[in-house]
Amino acid sequence: MSVLVQPLPDVNPLQDSLRFARRVPPCAIVIFGASGDLSKRKLLPSLYRLFYERRISQNFAVIGSSRTAMSDEQFRERMRESVSKFLEDAPFDEDVWKSFAQCLFYVAGDLSEEASYERLKSKLDEVEKSHQTGGNVLFYLSTQPSYYAEAIRKLGAHQLHKGNGWRRVIIEKPFGHDLASARKLNEEIHQVLVESDVYRIDHYLGKETVQNILAFRFGNGIFEPLWNRRYVDNVQITAAESIGVEGRGGYYQEAGALRDMIQNHLSQVMATIAMEPPTVFDAANVRDERAKLLRAVRVVKPDDVAKYAVAGQYGPANVGGQDILGFRQEPSVDPNAQTDTYAAVTFFIDNWRWADVPFYIRTGKRMPKRVTDIAIQFNAPPLGLFSQETKGGLREARPNLLVLRIQPEEGISLRFLSKSPGSGMRVRPVSMDFNYGSSFGERTPTAYETLLVDAMAGDPTLYTRQDMVDASWQIVQPILDVWGNSKFDFPNYPAGTWGPKASDEMLARQGHVWRVP
Repeated sequence: MSVLVQPLPDVNPLQDSLRFARRVPPCAIVIFGASGDLSKRKLLPSLYRLFYERRISQNFAVIGSSRTAMSDEQFRERMRESVSKFLEDAPFDEDVWKSFAQCLFYVAGDLSEEASYERLKSKLDEVEKSHQTGGNVLFYLSTQPSYYAEAIRKLGAHQLHKGNGWRRVIIEKPFGHDLASARKLNEEIHQVLVESDVYRIDHYLGKETVQNILAFRFGNGIFEPLWNRRYVDNVQITAAESIGVEGRGGYYQEAGALRDMIQNHLSQVMATIAMEPPTVFDAANVRDERAKLLRAVRVVKPDDVAKYAVAGQYGPANVGGQDILGFRQEPSVDPNAQTDTYAAVTFFIDNWRWADVPFYIRTGKRMPKRVTDIAIQFNAPPLGLFSQETKGGLREARPNLLVLRIQPEEGISLRFLSKSPGSGMRVRPVSMDFNYGSSFGERTPTAYETLLVDAMAGDPTLYTRQDMVDASWQIVQPILDVWGNSKFDFPNYPAGTWGPKASDEMLARQGHVWRVP
């Protein structure tokens, strides 16, 4: 018997009609860990928005699962509160919600209990009949990483990985704690699932501005000839956060900045910036080129880690008249913790395009501002015709700089030199700016909206593959090994600053300085 879904109200006709271009098939989405923060803040708001915009089939259902005992109605009410609270840049429509809520169901259970999977199997059979989902199921592991392998083993044991339609599994980061654990997890997953059914999510790759890197590079003939060692002096990737660990001190103490950001998010951004052009723009070719790039990154020798990698931890400070705790004073944090809340690494890519060009990556908590961007600094002209006079003598005008802004102000800025008004040939830097939001005049989909649609449509382009995960762990593992056997004199930078002095010295040895975003 079919459930009658209420019709949706009219959607703003001024919105881009291409939102209807990618239709996804009917399916059921099972969210393990449905009572957690990720589900409440990201997944359910994203699914609601996709439903509102009719970007997913009305023949779909969401089955939440966690240990908390709830009825379907209680789950719907909790999710209503979350969606109305965390919906980003979009209205909450009661009529749409009533229709959407009819597609929400709940199954209580522990991932370690066999009976939980039998109840889930019964609910999927019920939903397939009532909502015509076609037997297609997307499992989303929004749980603690320690449950990933067990959950997938039990999906296989109860034959939930097979059915009338397709079955896919989305796995959240972190994918392993180090290289060995990542490889072990891959082996356990492949005992049940084939690689094409595994979707390792990295929400940075779902950001519109990260995807725009591909369009910018490969859709414009003006830049590609300059995108190499002959014209690029260095590349800087910054992911700074002004907040601290925000109550996640226990988790962060075990992870640290290098694992939490550089191993996954920022290494993928570097691969997107530096990869070779794919022969065809499809999932296989794009991911092949990202994987090739990561395999070409030079693996630093243990004796050179101190030269090419810097660890930092923020200490207490007064910022804007407010006393800020140091990391070691945060709740659930060991007062002697050796955790890196800041990490900066110099990478070199050993291929013909990028040989000897340093890629500087830094990330940290309690920095002066929240910003993620990529700065590509081009070589200075071979002859400084327009040097500028300063009190200390002559200095060269600042070199050309291309900045790709990922957040919070998405866009692109190109800095070049222009003659100042008046007599004499004096030049100064000026910028051409492109702002993503104002240029297109429409709402930008969130990363999770994009990635959920792709997974339902069977497009893995923006998901990381097994060999990519392996390669990204290989380039950070020597650093983790050395840091794990070192005792740092932490804290080494006050909250509200751009990191430890050693990070500036790392660049100075190459004749460079960090750009201030």
